Order: sequence, then C-alpha cells, then structure tokens
Amino acid sequence: MKSIDLAALLIGLVSLSLAAGAASETPATGGNAANGKRVFVTDGCYYCHGTTGAGGGIAGPRLAPNPLPLEGVKAKVRTASGRMPVYSATVLKDSEIADIVAYLQSIPNSTDAKDIPLLNR
Repeated sequence: MKSIDLAALLIGLVSLSLAAGAASETPATGGNAANGKRVFVTDGCYYCHGTTGAGGGIAGPRLAPNPLPLEGVKAKVRTASGRMPVYSATVLKDSEIADIVAYLQSIPNSTDAKDIPLLNR
C-alpha cells in the first residue's frame, strides 16, 4: 500500500472515530450527562449500582453500558419493585431521569479481557 493511501485510510478512520464520539456525547434522551452523573451520585444511585452503573452484586443490577431506554428507566424509578425505592416526580424530576440515562449512555463498554495484553501472558 502506498504511503499516501495509508495516510488517507488513517485520516478516514480517525474521522469516523471522532464522529462516533461526537454522536455519543448527544444521547437520544436529550439529557445532560454531566448533570446526570451529579444526580446519580448525590441522590445515592451509586450506593447500589456503583459509580459507573456496573452494579453491585446482589445490591443493584448493572445499568451501564447500554442502559434501558428512557421510558423503561422512568417506569422502574416511578414503580415499586424489589428493593429499588420509588422516586416520585417531587423527589426526582423527569428531566433528571433523562440526565441520568444520558450519563449511563455516556459510559463506554469495558475493554474485552482478550484485548488486555497483561491478562494474555
């Protein structure tokens, strides 16, 4: 492959990567990921679900990456089930739930163990 072709390929791949990153910064919920992280921590979601939504064993299920759609999260937060407390709209606004979902959507997938050199020695 010519060095010019290789450079063009590299530029194309970097452009695609940047475009994908930009798309993940504006999640479909319309929520604000930075505020969602703040609410997730200040309202205590992390106690059971961990700071990155990975879950805490028997305490709370994994929420991220790839969280439920906004309406699913809203239904879960507003309805009593299991050990999850109910959060009324007075306690947690719909916009804050959208922010939390945006935060959860912003959390990247973890690296596959086969892609970590130290684990493959």
